[in-house]
Amino acid sequence: MRLSDVDQLFVPTAVAVFGASDREGSVGGLVFRNLLTSEFKGSCYAINPKYEQVAGEPCYPSLAALDKHIELALIATPADKVAGILDQCGEGGVRAAVVHSAGFAERGERGAALQEKLVAAARRNRIRVLGPNCLGVMRPAHGLNATFGNEPALAGHVALVSQSGAVCTAMLDWAGPRRIGYSAVVSLGAAADVDFGDVLDYLALDSQTHSILLYVEGIRDARRFMSGLRAAARLKPVVVVKTGRHPAGSRAVKSHTGAWVGSAEVFRAVMERGGAVQVDTLDQLFAAAQVFGAGRRLPGRRIAIITNGGGPGVLAADRAVELGLKLATLSDATRAELEKLLPEYWSHGNPIDVIGDAPVERYGQALRLCLEDTQVDGVLAILAPVASVDATAVAREVIEAAAKTRKPVLACWMGATRVAEAHALFSEHGVPCYDLPEAAAEALSFLGRQQRNQKLLMQSPGPLSQQLMPDVEGARLIIEGVMAEGRKTLGTIEAKAILAAFRIPTTQTVLARTPNEALIAAEALSFPVVMKINSPDIRYKSDVDGVRLNLNHAQSVRRAFIELTERARSLRPEATIEGVTVEHMIPTRAARELMVRVARDPIFGPVISFGAGGTDTDVLEDHALGLPPLNAFIIQTMIEHTRVARLMGAFGNMPPMNRQALARILQRVSEMVCELAEVIELEINPLIGNDLDVIAVDARIQVAYRPPQMPVYGHMAIHPYPQHLIERVPLPDGADLTIRPIRPEDAQMEQDFVRGLSEQTKYFRFMQAIKELTPEMLVRFTQIDYDREMALIGVVVDQGSEVEVGVARYMSRPGGDTCEFAIVVSDEWRNRGIGARLMRSLMQNARAKGLRIMEGEVLSANTRMLALVKSLGFRIESDKLDTSIKQVTKVL
Repeated sequence: MRLSDVDQLFVPTAVAVFGASDREGSVGGLVFRNLLTSEFKGSCYAINPKYEQVAGEPCYPSLAALDKHIELALIATPADKVAGILDQCGEGGVRAAVVHSAGFAERGERGAALQEKLVAAARRNRIRVLGPNCLGVMRPAHGLNATFGNEPALAGHVALVSQSGAVCTAMLDWAGPRRIGYSAVVSLGAAADVDFGDVLDYLALDSQTHSILLYVEGIRDARRFMSGLRAAARLKPVVVVKTGRHPAGSRAVKSHTGAWVGSAEVFRAVMERGGAVQVDTLDQLFAAAQVFGAGRRLPGRRIAIITNGGGPGVLAADRAVELGLKLATLSDATRAELEKLLPEYWSHGNPIDVIGDAPVERYGQALRLCLEDTQVDGVLAILAPVASVDATAVAREVIEAAAKTRKPVLACWMGATRVAEAHALFSEHGVPCYDLPEAAAEALSFLGRQQRNQKLLMQSPGPLSQQLMPDVEGARLIIEGVMAEGRKTLGTIEAKAILAAFRIPTTQTVLARTPNEALIAAEALSFPVVMKINSPDIRYKSDVDGVRLNLNHAQSVRRAFIELTERARSLRPEATIEGVTVEHMIPTRAARELMVRVARDPIFGPVISFGAGGTDTDVLEDHALGLPPLNAFIIQTMIEHTRVARLMGAFGNMPPMNRQALARILQRVSEMVCELAEVIELEINPLIGNDLDVIAVDARIQVAYRPPQMPVYGHMAIHPYPQHLIERVPLPDGADLTIRPIRPEDAQMEQDFVRGLSEQTKYFRFMQAIKELTPEMLVRFTQIDYDREMALIGVVVDQGSEVEVGVARYMSRPGGDTCEFAIVVSDEWRNRGIGARLMRSLMQNARAKGLRIMEGEVLSANTRMLALVKSLGFRIESDKLDTSIKQVTKVL
């Protein structure tokens, strides 16, 4: 089963350039010449009916005239010719193409129509297309420069993926003198077909790539992007710079690539959840390329700063602390050694000022002492040029020390002319070096941020709450009833009913349409009470002074009803006033006012916001965002990111708030937005919390019809765990088998399962000798996007623990209705019907996803598997190119 279908973009053996030309400045001519001069390890051919030769090489009028098998087509022709060329490529068996040509969606309606034709031709011919309007792709280790740029790339281990060709060329120019090499450079252009998700899928498993840089203008497919990002970030650092954070930039993005852009705040939350590091500028991206290119990780946040000048050390320390790093407390042993080494007037702390005239040996020994200290996670070495100090010699000391440790070592050699040789030396030996202390501290913080975000990435919220399941069906019926009346905003009582269906505590609310009904409600609920204006047209009750608190007797209730309704009609004469709602007044003892909101981002779907509540919520702007589904760790991280979290502990006469009750409510809200695609906005404000409980006092929900073609959880960027697919199956011999979707935390069980397979079974499954799954394979097999792929495992319970006995999986092909499957059953559990049961469940899920054809490859010698698929109705045919393989296909 292939893990990526864009391989031939990166490692083709034969390339054809459509539109190759000798015309000066032509894109096709530049692309062809770059291939010829880049020591490409394959064959390249020019195709253009106008020429017999290009750059001294034969030129062919068409692909058919070339009569050779081509793996990658590079297209630099007018936009209206591209779809026809893709049809030629399809007939010739080409499976990958790069479209350099411009003139598509970025040029308006006519261009958009041409882009639709391009995509249709790509789908029709099963060709993966990079572009259009892109610089191209580089694979330096393979000698592939399929671009029209002027800057070649050094071979290395940093991958760059960009929606801007100009950013690619700038990064290449910057990297040259710093000796930073690339494993791959990819310019996505308009990303009509191949997008971030596809490239990230490939780079995640690429052994040449150790870190990934992304330049993002906009995201088209949030689900594919998140799936690829999370898989890649589990294995290697991913750094992202995002443009279009403000309205002017967003308009520029639309005109450049036609991509959609969402909220900048939401995108930052997405990056944190995806395990990536987001930076704001190209300077920071350059800095990140250096620090991650060095291949070191920061295991904690404790850093030591060594400097020959107090000022630069303080500047670096201030910036590091601002960015979430901590100045390490040196161990007693380290301090004692430093006391012996340094003059008595040294700083006696961290930053460690070795004094301006420190000789090379003193600087080097101080650095080694810090690196040996177990309380130090990383070191920043700073040097200001002083007449008595040999900056290059000190640089050699730092390089030597860095080579002997796994801790990150960053350098900041300040100045220009006098430190130029040292900077070159650092670049040559792969030690990140910066000009300014703040920039160096910032680069070190990227390592700390990556380590922190990895914890969020590892969170995989499981099934819905097991203790008390929500009444999802009841909530849906309420929403359907509201929409059947032509309304999109739920009334307060309806909104609270939805919350109650998801087991969120709420205050009891009674609607009163007359003063007398209000009095009856107050007596029934018991005084004191709260009264609020009730109108579907008034979003915020405070806008019309629409709340009365702590009403203690009958006359105050009657008077409040009249005041509330008359004032609302006066201020909002167009609004429909339905009356007031009456609630029992929640005691204010030890109360904190909080807020929970849900909004629908146009790209990444529902986002949950938590923070300070009350009427000043929007002014205070104290909130943190989370991308559902949430779990306890993510919720705790959200809470800690707010200022109101400081008020939740004990202070004065206030006991600590019940944070467990708050976490339960946030978990329930997460469940609600996962299960109810109709909910597009929700606000619980205030959410009152004290030491005993947390309760929703007021709620507002806005709904919209779910598009009929939207799949289950199609509104979310991260597909929740599909609990509805869990099955309990009794086997004929009495054993109980559970079939369920795989989870990331099943990685060890998956590894144990593969280790336990016989050598023959491993070969039949993987078509190669394999002892166990690599870390890359484990990530790819257990952290999946449930929307475009599925892995169902069969497990039994042995001595209280789950044991995997079989797995069946499919992966859908982009843009089509076809998927590829694979299955393997443990040797000791054969002949019990497990394989057939797993396959039936897998086919049922594929049908539910709208897939129509399931395909697979089976070795001819694997007679058991051939018998199984035949019994399930698969058609079996010999492979045209390899007789040892059978192609099996079923229409679902």
